[in-house]
Amino acid sequence: MKKLFAVAVAAAFTFGAGQFAASDVGAKDWKKLRIGVEGAYPPFSETTPSGELKGFDIDIANALCAEMKAECTMVAQDWDGIIPALLAKKYDAIVASMSITEERKKKVSFTNKYYQTPAKFVRKAGSGIEISKDSLKGKSVGVQRATIHDNFLTEEFGDTLEIKRYGTQDEAYLDMTAGRVDLLLADSVALNDGFLQTDAGNGYEFVGPDFSDPKYFGDGAGIAIRKNDDDLQVKLNDAIAAIRANGTYKAIQDKYFDFNIYGE
Repeated sequence: MKKLFAVAVAAAFTFGAGQFAASDVGAKDWKKLRIGVEGAYPPFSETTPSGELKGFDIDIANALCAEMKAECTMVAQDWDGIIPALLAKKYDAIVASMSITEERKKKVSFTNKYYQTPAKFVRKAGSGIEISKDSLKGKSVGVQRATIHDNFLTEEFGDTLEIKRYGTQDEAYLDMTAGRVDLLLADSVALNDGFLQTDAGNGYEFVGPDFSDPKYFGDGAGIAIRKNDDDLQVKLNDAIAAIRANGTYKAIQDKYFDFNIYGE
């Protein structure tokens, strides 16, 4: 009996030590981070002709890395594959204006939000199109594929509108100016800064109300990470709070916007 007991205790100790060792080996200090970004969603993220990444998301990512004293590398990734690439460990976190939704939380974890803005429609000025079932019947709308805006249109207006989906927001802008779609739907800030305030956006305007139903649009834009990377989530949340408190966030915000993009 004593021998059996001793063997059992030894086995338990070995198992426990093995668990501890595995946990200890798996722990990360996150001093080197790879950040997934889109690079095709101005003013949040865009790629210059020289290949440089810039925008609000890029500046926020760099500020968070500086706050965490981490060496960060930005990795540009098309939106359609941005979550699969995270899960495949192409990078460690996504800073790409990704809304925190219940559907996405089935695949990834999120930090607290770092901004929150509503969605809106854009029409050609003078078109007379209104945002109602009757007015929208038979009209076409351009939207970026696999986004919250795509989901919203499909569920709320899929039986009324013709939905044309694009790989990037810029592609939707091009079809709008070419007369291939009657409306656009996207984040209001992206539409304003990336389209309406540009030469291409002359003669176009917002129409209808703000859309921000959490069912579709979530709880603001957060940073996506792989599930179980809880220590990284804590570090990022602490860093978001820190740059909000020390003025860094406001300095970045004021570089791009003349309003409080963080929201309530």
